[in-house]
Amino acid sequence: MSTLSLVLRGVWQWLKLVLWAAVGLQLFFVLHIASMRFIDPPSTAFERSQIWQIIKTQGQLPWRQQWVDVSQLSKHLQRAVMASEDSAFLQHNGVWWDSIEKAWGRNAKAKAQAEQRTAKRGEKTATPPVKIVGGSTITQQLAKNLLLSGERTLWRKGQEFMITLALETFLTKKRILEIYLNHVEWGEGVFGAEAASRHYFKKSANQLSPWEAARLSVMLPRPRFFEKRPQSPYLADRAQTIVTRMNDVNAP
Repeated sequence: MSTLSLVLRGVWQWLKLVLWAAVGLQLFFVLHIASMRFIDPPSTAFERSQIWQIIKTQGQLPWRQQWVDVSQLSKHLQRAVMASEDSAFLQHNGVWWDSIEKAWGRNAKAKAQAEQRTAKRGEKTATPPVKIVGGSTITQQLAKNLLLSGERTLWRKGQEFMITLALETFLTKKRILEIYLNHVEWGEGVFGAEAASRHYFKKSANQLSPWEAARLSVMLPRPRFFEKRPQSPYLADRAQTIVTRMNDVNAP
């Protein structure tokens, strides 16, 4: 057998191993997600990464989290989060294409405006790439935090899409929302609705008023930022907007 044949055979064997590893990983994800129909996930990949970061920087772990069944979560909070993060949660299959398209439009417009400002100043700097903001559904956010790392690569986005479809296939909308609300970040070391409610309002998550629920929902895109700025005018104004939108959203 020639040297070239041996090399090609070795490459083929390596490719088969990579393929089987990829298939095995997908099977693991699918089985893990299917088990969530009956088993409450104790933590997410994002939470575990945050635990490590907090321990490294502070040397201790001020951690707040408590699982609460969806029946014990305020309907105000469920509707507020949907109104703020994903108003079409009950209608889409995990990916809200209209929202992604709108996000692309907003970012393209922002890029054009940045180019115009740069041109007016006569600067010779490269225009930053368009970055999609605001296109993720609740299911996509859960997929991202549940099992994946924080890196931004094409492979990771594809994996996020696959996990999103698996979540929508094996779990009900009610269950997806329940897991999301129990694990989403609401501040440094503050995860889940119950911990957030007690941290910010000194009460259980089933006792939140519509305005309190709306305020928590507005924090979600940047929870650690708003945790340090509780008097932010944007936080109060946006919360009032969400209160008015909550009537148009039904919890699953």
